[in-house]
Amino acid sequence: QVQLVESGGGLVQAGGSLRLSCAASGTIFRINSMGWYHQAPGKQRELVAAITSGERTSYTGSVKGRFTISRDNAKNSMYLQMNSLKPEDTGVYYCNRAGGLGYWDSWGQGTQVTVSS
Repeated sequence: QVQLVESGGGLVQAGGSLRLSCAASGTIFRINSMGWYHQAPGKQRELVAAITSGERTSYTGSVKGRFTISRDNAKNSMYLQMNSLKPEDTGVYYCNRAGGLGYWDSWGQGTQVTVSS
């Protein structure tokens, strides 16, 4: 059973920064592509950043240039550095597998990010 625990969210003003962390267990973390998913209030969860096992990264257009995804396989962990935050970045952020195999059914509790204008 995969377990995912997200942390690092909070309340920041527009233009501020946050660093999210994801701790994974119950899987061979290093072989999986991983991603950060954003669920804005009243909207569907969407993938905003992904990183392959080989550390290739990709971003959705709205966060490109502002967010940086990284991973530490030795710690079974993944991170999301969020800079120049905007009110539209508000929502709950989740980590999960990304890529062709799709996400695991088991989601963590997520971490709330609130950006005030």
